[in-house]
Amino acid sequence: MFEGGSDAVLIDKIGAAARAESVAIAARLAAVGALDSLREQELVASILWRTDPFEEVAAEVSAAMRIARGRAATQIHHARVLRDKLPLVAARFAVGDIDYRVVRMIIARTGIVDEAVWAGLDAELAARAQRWMRFSERQLRDRVDQWIAKLDPNGVRVPPDISEQRFVQIEPSTPGMASMWANIDAVDAVALDQRLDAVANTVCEQDPRSLEQRRADAVGPLARLQAQLVCRCGREDCPAGQNRAAADAAVVHVLAAKATVDGGSDAPGYLPGHGILPAESVRNVAAHAKIKPVRLPAEPAEPAVTAEPGYRPSMALSEFIRWRDLTCRFPGCDAPAERCDIDHTTPWPAGPTHPSNTKLYCRAHHLIKTFCPGWSDRQYPDGTVQVTTPTGHTYTTEP
Repeated sequence: MFEGGSDAVLIDKIGAAARAESVAIAARLAAVGALDSLREQELVASILWRTDPFEEVAAEVSAAMRIARGRAATQIHHARVLRDKLPLVAARFAVGDIDYRVVRMIIARTGIVDEAVWAGLDAELAARAQRWMRFSERQLRDRVDQWIAKLDPNGVRVPPDISEQRFVQIEPSTPGMASMWANIDAVDAVALDQRLDAVANTVCEQDPRSLEQRRADAVGPLARLQAQLVCRCGREDCPAGQNRAAADAAVVHVLAAKATVDGGSDAPGYLPGHGILPAESVRNVAAHAKIKPVRLPAEPAEPAVTAEPGYRPSMALSEFIRWRDLTCRFPGCDAPAERCDIDHTTPWPAGPTHPSNTKLYCRAHHLIKTFCPGWSDRQYPDGTVQVTTPTGHTYTTEP
């Protein structure tokens, strides 16, 4: 590609490519911002209260860019800030005078700036940002913060103290309360999360606390090796007070090959919602766990032959679908199986309750498919799903 070029020519190409990259990213964000405006107007006009315009745009962007919903949401956020608050910075970005690194830093540092100073801050940053291209991350952050401090002293972000080491820290906060921070093993975190929910739900329906408050209150009983909260409904005949059964045991699902569990392979396992687990961790968990084989159903020629009779899948079918898909099947979405609905691709009863017509969608993408005009999907016998967006673009995911 570059045969015969001098070193000077190569340097020129590097610089030109870097500028072109910035121009392309700026154009992409401008298009995202325009799509966001269009969809918001359309959805407000149609009064679709079941859906959020942001979520529909995130779905379209994530599918088009082949990225997860979170990254798509970041793109939309950046596009909105450039469109609505930093038009002068956006103009410099659009011609390649500054790159995405500088733009991201400006957006990140200006997130809590008072609206009254946005216009002035935009002008000051746009006038200087090109000279800041050579700065390190720390220098760039400091320069942006200096201008924020001049125009809005309360708008300077205070960086969090982040540690990569495992720890649990408890400190007094307000009178009678304490704060807790922790960075712990992923498997233990899943078990703790479920255990908090289980203990939080041992009260009756009249308890006045929210679920989040009850989860916080559940820490105390767990620390005292107890399994139930004291209900605060105030009723003498409270059913929770008469039933002191232990809370449900926490369940942590880990998917692994039998050879890994038996020690014949070092292939990693999979912890839904967290990612892979090293083989040694899989065997440590398996040594004290209930092991259940995931049985694959037969693949009949006609799904109707073995389709289940009702709308809701049986426990066995639900388990198979969740282990087959692992995450939401919408393109780019990584919502874990336990947070997903089981969706009939062709609505029941026209479509069977069968692996070839059911798959996982997180609630956001389930609502988009069901209620937003122009969205549709198709599922093949092997579980492959093809999603069609309102623009007619199609995207395919495989289990």
